[in-house]
Amino acid sequence: MVTALEVPADELIKELAKILKEQYGEYVKPPAWAYYAKTGVHKEKPPEDPDWWYVRAASILRKLYKSPEPIGIETFRTIYGGRQNRGSAPEHFRKGSGSIPRKILQQLEKAGLVKKVPRKGRTLTPAGRSLLDKAAKEIFKRLVETRPELKIYG
Repeated sequence: MVTALEVPADELIKELAKILKEQYGEYVKPPAWAYYAKTGVHKEKPPEDPDWWYVRAASILRKLYKSPEPIGIETFRTIYGGRQNRGSAPEHFRKGSGSIPRKILQQLEKAGLVKKVPRKGRTLTPAGRSLLDKAAKEIFKRLVETRPELKIYG
């Protein structure tokens, strides 16, 4: 069986973002401020993609799938951080926003895809793991159609 780790990450995240928007739209939706907010102090502008909230949610789901242990908000801040341009001074790493992953994880909890582990962080539920595996299976089917030599792996 194909897992979410065996398909290209960019295709998996696009597919998951589409699924989150269409099937889980009542739970996972950007707040009003999301279109104007930067994703961290190291960014100069807000994201240009209007569906960036769903892409970030899909990326968070994939990170939770990859991790054997629960992941907390501070870890997600580090993952989505970056180098801040300080003009003529040397660049330094800055953590990303904490509000964005917190709100996304709360929404994913309401959708039943993520559960909270007290004092450790959050992890995927069986429903969340199943969602990622189903999306990976669909992507693999499309890949096999374009490249028949991959059929031996399915």
